[in-house]
Amino acid sequence: MAASAGLPARDREPVISISGATSGVHGIALVLHGGRATSFDAVQPHHLSPLRMRPFAARLAADGGEHGLAVWTLRNRVRGWNGADQSALQDARWALARIAAEHPGLPVYLLGHSMGGRTALAAAGSIQVRAVAALAPWLEPSSPVESVRGRSILIMHGDTDRWTSPTASLAFARRAQRVARDVHYVRMLGAGHFMVRTLPVWHGMSTSFLLRHFAADTGAAVDPGVIDRSASLYRAADPLGVTA
Repeated sequence: MAASAGLPARDREPVISISGATSGVHGIALVLHGGRATSFDAVQPHHLSPLRMRPFAARLAADGGEHGLAVWTLRNRVRGWNGADQSALQDARWALARIAAEHPGLPVYLLGHSMGGRTALAAAGSIQVRAVAALAPWLEPSSPVESVRGRSILIMHGDTDRWTSPTASLAFARRAQRVARDVHYVRMLGAGHFMVRTLPVWHGMSTSFLLRHFAADTGAAVDPGVIDRSASLYRAADPLGVTA
């Protein structure tokens, strides 16, 4: 750390915090925070974007840790996506490379909000990734779907979001149906970008979705009550027509 302290933020390494299982690991959840379109300022621990993801990481660790789920929470080097630099995606791929080195072959599950949701969907092509939960992801009409080929995808988006587009998210979900293993889209009624409204649903459904896949992939005996928090995704006649 001392050797990198004087470097510009973009030249440092990201920061990983690990909770949940630390031994007997059977799978890894990687949690990705949001940010800004453009900024090379360093991400600080007190910034709201990384703080917003702590309850998600805590829920995953509480419900999956005893069953062998390690939860890696990434703090990016810089706050922005930064156009072609794709800073957040670089950081996620760095974290996935570390996971591959430490836990080769184990299933990986991605969860991200806003820019982190965009990052999670873009990084889903990593060979170990099995499922992705993207919350209010920052997507564009041109956002490619090839990265989610063969993956299970959950997108949740508030219908009053003014920061990122629920219309673009739904369009991405429709395009992704052609390549993904399965896709679920949840319209969060009356919810905005920062997930304040119906916060327990944001937390519960997204983490349950990933833990459901972790249990199916590994045989982990995750509490059925935890799995049931995402049951509405599988009861819906239209997987892109779920409301909460």
